Amino acid sequence: MDFVRSPEWPVVPIGGLAGNSATARYGAAPGTPGASGRASAPSPTGPPPPPPYRPPADTGPTGRPSAAPPVPVKILVAGGFGVGKTTTVGAISEIAPLTTEAEMTSAGIGVDDPGIRSTKTTTTVAMDFGCVTIDRSLKLYLFGTPGQSRFGFMWDDLARGALGALVVVDSARLDDCFPAIDFFERAGLPFVVGVNAFDGRLALELGEIRWALAIGDHVPLVQFDARDRLSVRDALLVVLDRALDRATRDRKA
Repeated sequence: MDFVRSPEWPVVPIGGLAGNSATARYGAAPGTPGASGRASAPSPTGPPPPPPYRPPADTGPTGRPSAAPPVPVKILVAGGFGVGKTTTVGAISEIAPLTTEAEMTSAGIGVDDPGIRSTKTTTTVAMDFGCVTIDRSLKLYLFGTPGQSRFGFMWDDLARGALGALVVVDSARLDDCFPAIDFFERAGLPFVVGVNAFDGRLALELGEIRWALAIGDHVPLVQFDARDRLSVRDALLVVLDRALDRATRDRKA
């Protein structure tokens, strides 16, 4: 009977590979586990392994890592009725300002007096809100207060967390701004008195206004135009400087 004799394969050592196994004859494929369960080293002629995954960095439009978000700063815009608070917020806000204007009715005659020069037909019944980015590190959130005394209960809530205030004044109606100045002096909140130049002129000189309001030299007194964006910006920068000066002195104390 014809038969084919198997070749004489070497004796397999204990724990070794069989001489007639595919692994022994052809070698293990790169990356496949061997007899010991460990992966064999990749072929030196093969492609390099891919780098480990790393999440992409948060980059801006230029491809550079984006900076930290600007620091939010709350500023109040306060003052008497009809002095230009809503106009001030709307002139500089980079978003459509939130206003709570309501039509003035005959019931307000003798109570709400906007002055003989004013053509005002609406009044703020809650607050105004706007915001403006000063630079990459600072963003102002502006809250305009209602001017009538019957809304005075809202001032405490609006002032909570504020760093400073701009008290808007009409030089022809100084009596209307006393409640706002008294409020911030009692609250200990840094404030700046901004005299709104209606029609581009003042009824009194700044020195006369300071004397009439009985405010000290440490309180900045500036003239600005509530309709002009750059003029409002300059007034708000004075408020920031005043707030920063107060914070620096408190830190040293």
